[in-house]
Amino acid sequence: MNPTCKQLLDCLIKTKSLSVDEYEFLLKNFSENDFNFAIKSAKEKCEKHYGSKIFLRGLIEFSNYCKNNCFYCGIRCENKKLNRYRMTKEEILQCCQNGYNLGLKTFVLQSGEDSFFTDEILCDIVSEIKHNFPSCAITLSVGEKSFDSYKLLKNAGTDRFLLRHETADENHYSFLHPKNMSFENRMKCIENLQNLGFQLGIGMMVGSPKQTTKTLAKDLSFIQRIQPQMVGIGPFISHKDTPFAKEPNGSINLTLFLIALIRLILPKALIPSTTALATLTSQGRIQGLLAGANVLMPNLTSEKGRDYSLYNNKLRTGLENVNGLKELSENLNNHGFSISYDRGDSLIPVKN
Repeated sequence: MNPTCKQLLDCLIKTKSLSVDEYEFLLKNFSENDFNFAIKSAKEKCEKHYGSKIFLRGLIEFSNYCKNNCFYCGIRCENKKLNRYRMTKEEILQCCQNGYNLGLKTFVLQSGEDSFFTDEILCDIVSEIKHNFPSCAITLSVGEKSFDSYKLLKNAGTDRFLLRHETADENHYSFLHPKNMSFENRMKCIENLQNLGFQLGIGMMVGSPKQTTKTLAKDLSFIQRIQPQMVGIGPFISHKDTPFAKEPNGSINLTLFLIALIRLILPKALIPSTTALATLTSQGRIQGLLAGANVLMPNLTSEKGRDYSLYNNKLRTGLENVNGLKELSENLNNHGFSISYDRGDSLIPVKN
């Protein structure tokens, strides 16, 4: 006889581990009561390790050029309707200064895989940010690179690296990406980042085309095995200028349930409540935090007209002034949370 979903959740809370089949059963069969229990338990786990703190990361989307042609992504290289841009080093540094003036202690530099930003250029930018703001953490999200490139970026002062695995199922990965991209290389990049001692962030979209409960179960098992410091997930949202333009968006409730499960798997992880959640529902960010997330990434890319549209109708949250920060703080306080101005390093140790 199969265990009930409640029994599986109890087991997960106790052991932080289930099998792929158990995760699949849970995802297929959870009830509203199971959902509510998972959400409540995840929030309690988060509070045990991090209290009511919500860590802020200043997001700087510095280029929307990308050599890749991922079928779900609005900045894919074949999208000719996109207004492309690249920020200068000076513009990036000014964004960091603006964020620092607001009290932020982490900057997340994100871009497409833009060959203009060579190792030399990126290392120079990272080094100067570290020199100007030595108390701050630097996170990069710039895609797949060689071991040597990652090592140079680590030595330049990069503390954290975000590289979503997208899916732990090789066949599903092939469906989402063109043939010149490989599941094997994505996994190798993740391994290299861990071996170099980065604080690692991985994650996936919920409800991406051809995704099944089996593929999501594999994702949870992969996260369980890898033990990353950070996990970022959000609902799939289609983009009108991609091959998946007519695909349905992902489920908010399933995304929230998965956030809760990931918190139970990794009680000490850093988990953002993503812009994608807030794009689909006005209370999405708060719902994510109530499900066990503990990071928000307000956007410091302040110049109007810049189009980092990974999906349709993406929200742009400006944190360019103290009034914006005050409003965010009040919103969080109303739900029992408080902004933390710490760097917010993960409590999960890096591999070396």
